[in-house]
Amino acid sequence: MANTINSSDTTELTSAHYWLAVKAIPRLANHKKIALVEKFGLARLFAATTDLTLSGLTNPQRLAISSIDWDLLTKIISDSQQCQSQIIAFDDPLYPHLLKEIYDPPLVLFARGNVELLSLAKIAIVGSRNASISGREIAHKLAGQLTEKFVVTSGLALGIDAQAHLGALNNQGYTIAVVATGLDITYPARHKELQKNIIENNGLIISEFAPGVAPKAGHFPKRNRLISGLSLGVLVVEASLKSGSLITARCALEQGREVFAVPSSIYNAQAKGCHWLIKQGAKLVEDTADIIEEFEDIVTDSLNLSRNKEKDNLTEKSKNQDLCNDPMLASVGYEITPVDLVVSRSKLPIDVVLTRLTVLELRGLVSAVPGGYLKLNRG
Repeated sequence: MANTINSSDTTELTSAHYWLAVKAIPRLANHKKIALVEKFGLARLFAATTDLTLSGLTNPQRLAISSIDWDLLTKIISDSQQCQSQIIAFDDPLYPHLLKEIYDPPLVLFARGNVELLSLAKIAIVGSRNASISGREIAHKLAGQLTEKFVVTSGLALGIDAQAHLGALNNQGYTIAVVATGLDITYPARHKELQKNIIENNGLIISEFAPGVAPKAGHFPKRNRLISGLSLGVLVVEASLKSGSLITARCALEQGREVFAVPSSIYNAQAKGCHWLIKQGAKLVEDTADIIEEFEDIVTDSLNLSRNKEKDNLTEKSKNQDLCNDPMLASVGYEITPVDLVVSRSKLPIDVVLTRLTVLELRGLVSAVPGGYLKLNRG
């Protein structure tokens, strides 16, 4: 069957167009799509003179190639630009080399923020959405310390993921959030401020999903393989035996990545997944040295990732003291405190409350949890 490019006369096809077109071929694994490009050539695959009858493709797949809606792909590219993101295709120099090593690498990445982070050494930190206060504090602390050597990667979820991002930001480090939606959508919605802070502090948000794609259950395992695939290793802080974090750990093992786990009390149900990982051979982590020593040959020097060197320690201490005395903090208890209760106690508008709670969360003084916020014990 001959192939036909049916783009409008005004459409100038780019590498992004072609990779999005390859991505659109139905019911074909990514590694087979890449092999197809290597065999025929990226543009040549869609040329009218290319004979695909002996390509091993099914009739529906060849039909899909011959009837690509190039104008729709142009719209995806335009939508990506509208949400201030760029498309990084598989053959782009910016595409992470570690990600190319996995079994099913994404053909395109949508990236918003500091794309230079894709070339730096990364450690993933993941864990339960319903993590304990102790688990959240551990994730926050370890993430902050690990930013001296690595970019901290996680999934922007509630619980451990959020604390990983916040810990990195609080220590003036870099962080990457890998999401399971288009970059014009924030999920969970309560992390809109966190996502904004990541971008404003020279971090990065990435996705393999085009703008407009809403969260679906099947997207999260795909997201998890990218979190591990981007990283040298995965640290699981808290996870139940049925946690999605164990999917990330399994992906890491399949991808040849290191897996680390933080132990906890035998009575902590959220730790059973970590204990299981340790039994399977994951390295037990008590402090960041347990992780850094595994990569001494790769990461030899500090990345010096401080974003705000001009801020001295006295200024930071003053800010933290001011925040500790913030009346808003007094409105949040050590038990789960709903946002409407914080609004009632503080007598402030809800938009002000949400903004100030985000500031407190960035400083590690409160934590967002299902149902509201918790005050963290920083003593």
